[in-house]
Amino acid sequence: ILEDEDIQEKIQLKLMERSKKGYIRAEDIVEIVQSSEIQDLLASKGTRTTISIWTARRWLKRLDWRYGKTKNGMYIDGHEREDVVEYRKGFLERWKEYEKRMIIYDNHGNIISTPNGPAIPLQVRFKLILVTHDESTFYANDRRKTKWSHSSEKAAPERKGEGASIMISDFLTPEWGRLRDDSDEAQVIFKAGKNRDGYFSADDLLNQVKDAIDIFESRSNGTATGLFMFDNAPSHQKRAPDARSARKMPKGPSANWTHHKNGPEMRPGRLPDGSTQSFYFPADHPTMPGWFKGMETIIKER
Repeated sequence: ILEDEDIQEKIQLKLMERSKKGYIRAEDIVEIVQSSEIQDLLASKGTRTTISIWTARRWLKRLDWRYGKTKNGMYIDGHEREDVVEYRKGFLERWKEYEKRMIIYDNHGNIISTPNGPAIPLQVRFKLILVTHDESTFYANDRRKTKWSHSSEKAAPERKGEGASIMISDFLTPEWGRLRDDSDEAQVIFKAGKNRDGYFSADDLLNQVKDAIDIFESRSNGTATGLFMFDNAPSHQKRAPDARSARKMPKGPSANWTHHKNGPEMRPGRLPDGSTQSFYFPADHPTMPGWFKGMETIIKER
């Protein structure tokens, strides 16, 4: 039946329509063949038939359908929101300005262009060097899932689970590769886990960045500025302990409230006229000395 191009095309079209609404099953092609439209087409060809599930599976293969995991497409997560688009445009404009101060390399490490800056004082560092950061985690039982194997090769026992992990946090530069000098390197090897090194936090990253800056200064001899770039991982988004934030802020006054438990007081804000706004009552307040004012009072003062 599938040798007939008209029948094959009609069934294929019906399958395509169904696939847009969800998953395709062998039962779908059985239902399509049983439909009056296909039965009338079969009758015009001098035949009528129905098919079993097993036949439907063979037909799906004949029609170039394959059973397996779906391929990942592009994620849609607010990329075209108006504010996101504006931010992206602004970033690209800033990046164009940054590139004017960078040495640009091709994929083989050859220099394409060098910065030609204006006449500037010697103490100003015009040259920019991009320093990118990333983290990768490797597991003891990492292994290749696909390989060439002989037909006589037997399956070997494998360890269950991923096994112990090791995390590598490092910095890369176009000029020098990994960020390191003769005596030190920026790379951190971290054994994550409750009974091991714990978990890599923002404080760990800050300590690593301090070392990375020292190494950068040593390598550049004070002649360039490092443009450090990080991805948007949660551990990279930590605020300062006294940073201003409306999250968890109580509506009314509170005697001992701080944004973080046992943390410092929240730093002052700034009123529309430019003057400083303290979020805490003064120490000589008659009824609430040193208390947090609360969101309601803070908004009214503004």
